[in-house]
Amino acid sequence: AGDFEMRAGSRSAWTELKKLFAQYASVSHEDLFRNLQYFLKAVIPVCEQYDVKLAIHPDDPPWDIFGLPRICTNAENVRRILSLVDSPYNGLTLCSGSMGSNPCNDIPAMVREFGAQGRIHFAHVRNIRFTGPGQFEEAAHFSGDGSLDLYEIMKAYHDVGFDGYIRPDHGRMIWDEQGRAGYGLYDRALGAVYLSGLWERWRRAASNPLQNPKEPPHLSVFRQHPALTPGAVFFPLFP
Repeated sequence: AGDFEMRAGSRSAWTELKKLFAQYASVSHEDLFRNLQYFLKAVIPVCEQYDVKLAIHPDDPPWDIFGLPRICTNAENVRRILSLVDSPYNGLTLCSGSMGSNPCNDIPAMVREFGAQGRIHFAHVRNIRFTGPGQFEEAAHFSGDGSLDLYEIMKAYHDVGFDGYIRPDHGRMIWDEQGRAGYGLYDRALGAVYLSGLWERWRRAASNPLQNPKEPPHLSVFRQHPALTPGAVFFPLFP
């Protein structure tokens, strides 16, 4: 990892940050795996007792930075993390934007592998756009606006029978909105609608929408997938 520029007046903060990095210079990938296993062995029995599912989030971006190791970065490492304590309560938050910022990570394939095992407990579904080697930016959720195929990602979730929580995760600041960078409400709302539409498309492909003509099809979708109910659609949008 190389140096980078900071705003004027931030040099002292960067100096302090470098000191912190130096303190962890001896920490290796294996150290992180051991530490994580120590933690999981202590807490997973309690999680099993009280029905609390852990869902580790991928590193963002999924590669080492500033000379510090990262381990939740690809399918191979996720397999290892889940095997540290082989319990359904040791699970994954599969963030397509974080894991997908490395083009070597096949997100639909990861959804199918870990989703079929029942180990994905939370789905963060968002898009990013590659701008160069090791470089990317956040994009609108629509597949055509970024580098990830959200159509195939949502199809994979449907195909494995995913019944957990989905959120559109991040959002740009649009329509003159002012707020926390990366969490624009309007853009996340558009993302939630887009994901709902993709989910309904795959539900309709898998069943006959005329089986219950008294019920609007979208209500059936919402009941099958409570994370996308009209009353809850905005709740997962908040960080």
